[in-house]
Amino acid sequence: MSKPRTESRTQAEFLAPLKEIDPQLDNLIKDELKRQRRTVELIASENFTSRAVLEAAASVLTNKYAEGYPSARYYGGCDVVDEVESLARNRCSELFGAEHVNVQPHSGSTANQAVYFAELALGDSVLAMELSHGGHLSHGMKTNFSGRLYHFHSYGLDRATGRIDYDEVERLAKKHQPRLIVAGASAYPRAIDFGRFAEIARGVGARLMVDMAHIAGLVAAGLHPDPVAPGDYVTTTTHKTLAGPRSGVIMCKKTYAKAIDKAIFPGLQGGPLEHIIAAKAVCFKLAATDEFRERQRQTVANAARLAECLRAGGINLVSGGTDNHLMLADLTNIGITGIEAENRLEEVGITVNKNAVPYDELPPTVTSGIRIGTPAVTTRGFREPEMEQICEIMLAALSPHVTAAEIKSLHKRTEKLLAAFPLYPHL
Repeated sequence: MSKPRTESRTQAEFLAPLKEIDPQLDNLIKDELKRQRRTVELIASENFTSRAVLEAAASVLTNKYAEGYPSARYYGGCDVVDEVESLARNRCSELFGAEHVNVQPHSGSTANQAVYFAELALGDSVLAMELSHGGHLSHGMKTNFSGRLYHFHSYGLDRATGRIDYDEVERLAKKHQPRLIVAGASAYPRAIDFGRFAEIARGVGARLMVDMAHIAGLVAAGLHPDPVAPGDYVTTTTHKTLAGPRSGVIMCKKTYAKAIDKAIFPGLQGGPLEHIIAAKAVCFKLAATDEFRERQRQTVANAARLAECLRAGGINLVSGGTDNHLMLADLTNIGITGIEAENRLEEVGITVNKNAVPYDELPPTVTSGIRIGTPAVTTRGFREPEMEQICEIMLAALSPHVTAAEIKSLHKRTEKLLAAFPLYPHL
């Protein structure tokens, strides 16, 4: 009678958990979980994704190579991932009312790059929001691929109102005659009139691309004007207000579907990340629920309440407030820079990011402001009363006269607040 085969060392390593194979990395992941649990997360571009999304992103779909598109792959064995990707596309299309969807972009920047690649020739003119006024790196920053490959012109915010001046956008469009106009921002606290942008684009024979990365969850919930109907192209990430995995999506009119798909593959990417596409499918399913829509409503309400409290405490907000999930605080009047505020707030357990304000005289490594957002704290369960407590802590921490002892006391207040809202208790 033969003896049972002893498991090989290779097979043992294959089946061993991370904590055994790489305890150093396992500890770092645990440290990050601790940091997230112990922090009031107010970075406007961050959120906490669901357990279901985490499970899909960590699934065996990561093993499958699937260059191409459903029913047109360059690899065999793609029957299952074809269904996964089709499910993600169909759910996204239904959620946003899009004629065509490509769920393969690895990021929002890649999605933007694909639109440029499909629509523009090298050196073509584009009109987009100035980075220091709330735009994104991929909207024409000189050292970014966008600014290096294409001729970007910028519109900014009105100095007096802190809002987009659509008449000025139209004037610049007529002056520069861009091939493409980009609407959307990464630090603009007001609703955007995409219909007006579409009118301006049509008036100069340009296409309109909307980057709705920050507001996608609000759009899905009907809490922000829709960019999909007026836009020729719409790009988004899936990890901000949508609360999905870190990735990107492109939506467009059917007219541009073939060009967009070719721009992603084989133009810019090889095999898609099917495990992340599966996580996107989960994200889109959740975004169609009443629970998600209520959370988006609360995200906006939380932002409005926090903005109101900060203003009452003497903090100047660009445009005077917010219509969405974020606000931009100009700290010039209280005599503290953006980087100082970011570091001070981190000491009391609150994370924000330094951010330039319109017409900022300080360099981007310092800045005069901070960007503040409510998606993550809302996902965690915070409502208006918690926002008021957060505001009190922030105002005290940003005081020029705050002491080390007071900082320590404020941190304890933050920890007490967070204890009532456990994060990922299953982990």
